[in-house]
Amino acid sequence: MSLYAHFPWCVRKCPYCDFNSHPLRGELDESGYLDALLADLDAQLDALIDPRIETVFFGGGTPSLISPRSFARLLETLAAWMAPAAEVTLEANPGTTEHHDLGDYRLAGINRLSLGAQSFDDVKLHALGRIHGAADIYRSFEAARRAGFDNINLDLMYGLPNQTHAEALADLASAIALEPEHLSWYQLTLEPKTEFARRPPTLPNDIILESMEQGGYTLLEEAGLHRYEVSAFARQGSRCRHNLNYWSFGDYLGIGAGAHGKLSPGVRQPETDALVPTGIIRTSKATQPRLYLTDSTATATEAISPDAIPAEFMLNVLRLSEGVPLANFELSTGLSLNILEPMRSAHIADGLLQADRLAATERGYAVLDSLIQAYL
Repeated sequence: MSLYAHFPWCVRKCPYCDFNSHPLRGELDESGYLDALLADLDAQLDALIDPRIETVFFGGGTPSLISPRSFARLLETLAAWMAPAAEVTLEANPGTTEHHDLGDYRLAGINRLSLGAQSFDDVKLHALGRIHGAADIYRSFEAARRAGFDNINLDLMYGLPNQTHAEALADLASAIALEPEHLSWYQLTLEPKTEFARRPPTLPNDIILESMEQGGYTLLEEAGLHRYEVSAFARQGSRCRHNLNYWSFGDYLGIGAGAHGKLSPGVRQPETDALVPTGIIRTSKATQPRLYLTDSTATATEAISPDAIPAEFMLNVLRLSEGVPLANFELSTGLSLNILEPMRSAHIADGLLQADRLAATERGYAVLDSLIQAYL
């Protein structure tokens, strides 16, 4: 079990962002939102049997607008359910990290930091609508190291407006030079209902994007940052456990405005004591902070059709370069592996899927979007 807590406010909405984020206008009611989160958390934990929280992720929006004392209170409440050595991640914007001392976040119980760098080019950062510059990234990263963070992720994008191959690799080289434990490196895409979708900037063509990707993969591998998911690269022992749970089709609670969760109610098998899922339930919360604050315990639920479960499973696990063991399909869904036939056998015969795991081959990983689409 993982826990995701959403903090929906940011200083300014970026033109490419399609997350549930809202520009902060006026003073943030931090205490009121914290009370709402705790009520939400209490209601959801009460509905579970002996929950064991292995990872926590504070995302947004910009969670680093929230004071360390609020996270300390949340984690103190969670302590009774958290596993020893649980991973606790905080997303932070380099343009807001000066609002609070990063050392205080570390003392509050946060042990992993994810910095939204996006680019080290001030011109590109301006085009992306970011409120920070390259100097802020360096300053925030150094402050995080001084605060004792030894597990830091950098978010970085490529395929930016008018970006050249050389500029993309220079960005990546700057990120690698800081020696983060983890790097999320992904292509900028134009999402519906964003400012960029309404007024599209000029983006690199597919040939340039391909050269960026191949050059970047080489740089990352040479630096000891190994690709374990489509856009995630990590040093040995530093893979993001929270995101691995998502991609492995694990369960998670979602608290906060617009947060989503996934639960697998099941029955325990007396002969093995294993909990076999009898279905998949998706949960969601009101997206507008005002509505969430009115009743944070209100949770919308949706039972996923058994016909749709195999597609959802494959959509997640095939993103992992190593996939998952065959047995995970039945353990995670309660369905027989045979339900993937004849598609799976055809993909094995075509050299796109591995025979002994639910994982793409090197050839299949190169055409992953098409491979996943077949199961949808």
